[in-house]
Amino acid sequence: LATPMSVMVGVGKGAQNGLLVKNAEALEKMDKVDTLIIDKTGTITEGKPTVEKVGAFGDNFSEKEVLQYIVSLNSLSEHPLAEATIKYGKKQEVVFLKADGFNAVTGKGVEGNVNGKKTALGNTKMMEQANASLLEAMENEAQTYQKQGKTVSYLSIDQKAAGYIVIGDKIKGSSARAITELQDKGIAVIMLTGDNYDTAQAVAGELHLADFKAGMLPEDKLNEVERLQGNGKVVAMAGDGINDAPALAKSDVGIAMGTGTDVAIESAAITLVKGDLHGIVKARNLSEKVMKNIKQNLFFALVYNTLGVPIAAGVLYPFFGILLSPMIAAAAMSFSSVSVIANSLRLRNATID
Repeated sequence: LATPMSVMVGVGKGAQNGLLVKNAEALEKMDKVDTLIIDKTGTITEGKPTVEKVGAFGDNFSEKEVLQYIVSLNSLSEHPLAEATIKYGKKQEVVFLKADGFNAVTGKGVEGNVNGKKTALGNTKMMEQANASLLEAMENEAQTYQKQGKTVSYLSIDQKAAGYIVIGDKIKGSSARAITELQDKGIAVIMLTGDNYDTAQAVAGELHLADFKAGMLPEDKLNEVERLQGNGKVVAMAGDGINDAPALAKSDVGIAMGTGTDVAIESAAITLVKGDLHGIVKARNLSEKVMKNIKQNLFFALVYNTLGVPIAAGVLYPFFGILLSPMIAAAAMSFSSVSVIANSLRLRNATID
């Protein structure tokens, strides 16, 4: 009873506090985690992107035409950033053009045919794949927004850079406090994001995160988890998207945002219902209390046997003539079980905030 009782009550306590724990192993390992990897979009940020600006490069296309091509291509996508652009386009009463041949390129962007023209939308890697050259002036223009922590997606039409769209996503109010609390517990927090370096640096600076990596593809995140584990680290990974699923599955403890994708949730051992980083602090506190409770239970389970077995074997008989009555032995065994159960139930009143 010592371990399963504590785990059962601990899992219930977690559920009351918005933590869905799949198995006992996750609770046990969470207590040992010394490195936490976190995604940016939807994990640190609210995951509610909004369009802040649309820009055009040169005179070939106007800002309105750039927006028209972007929303037309994104009409075939289910990505949160795509939804934000479509919502913005409808508000601007943009006429959607015919789009087909859609293809999502993981970690880079999307491509397809819009109005008969080969169109691509995404980061600099996407532009490279589309053979669209970005002039230094173009990158400098976008960099202004990236240094503010915004996401900039470039648009290319027939292998020529046509414009860009700036998308903002607010940092969750609880993110900074949660990261600080985790760092105070001795956990190294690392941000891995597919965004460019300037955007990542702006967000990391606001959160006082010294360790971050930008331009990370799904396989890069997976490799980073494996590298840290190879160095003897116990790694937890928190994310919300399809891109995070491989790293979530590989990490010692995968933590998914309940507001994220089904694939991420399925790959994780712990799900934070509210999609709030403070949930990781709760998970760590819960794990610490459950492991402490298990050790207490083991003490209660063993102390009666440790004392009772030698007496029952007659160790005191030659000196004091004392033997252990079977009735007392039975009572001691029952009391050990009652002690374990009662101690486990104390977890219901534990504070994990």
